[in-house]
Amino acid sequence: MLNYLFSGIFDTTSATISPLNFLLCMGVSLVLGLVLCAMTMWHSQSSGSYAVTLALLPAVVCVVIMMVNGNVGAGVAVAGAFSLVRFRSAPGTAREIAALFAAMGAGLIAGMGYLAYAVLFALIMGGATMLFTALHLGERGRDANGRTLHITIPESLDYTGVFDPVLAEYAEKIQLRQVKSTNMGSLFKLTYDLTLRDAAKEKKLIDALRCRNGNLEITVSQQESVGTVGL
Repeated sequence: MLNYLFSGIFDTTSATISPLNFLLCMGVSLVLGLVLCAMTMWHSQSSGSYAVTLALLPAVVCVVIMMVNGNVGAGVAVAGAFSLVRFRSAPGTAREIAALFAAMGAGLIAGMGYLAYAVLFALIMGGATMLFTALHLGERGRDANGRTLHITIPESLDYTGVFDPVLAEYAEKIQLRQVKSTNMGSLFKLTYDLTLRDAAKEKKLIDALRCRNGNLEITVSQQESVGTVGL
């Protein structure tokens, strides 16, 4: 009677997932989500909402895969739906996006019924993340004097070369990366990649630039990556 209650009204010859197996896969997926969340966030900072999402995502994917198991057409449709996912909140880092894909992979494997492989996959991915974090992979060789500079100027100012003399005095490498109009076109925002000659003279650089941009907003930050990864 219980199995009949949990069978689909459109089920014909396909096997029905028993409530016990459903709960088992869900439980394993939730545990794997917590494990991946803990291992991924080791020595890193992320928001609470991201942590909850990462912990729940394997279970969500697991349920979806269990419901379409054996139906090739439905599986293709679900894969297409996942490819259209967009996170409209604050953009995540490449590390966070990789963790989300790992969580989806663990949920997918669990949803197909390979619980041991799902556990093994989660442990391998989580362990690799912790190892690469401990080795500071990609952080070595970062230029300590690298800066990203944002300068806001009025639309009446011809920005071509106007800041070059000042930048050349304080930076050894200069690259204008982006020009963007803002405030209904009344302002422009210039984005430069710089390598400062002396990081201690950062304030002097800002003061010199303020004299040329009409004392509008100027932002200096650590070097931003040129490429972005998004879903």
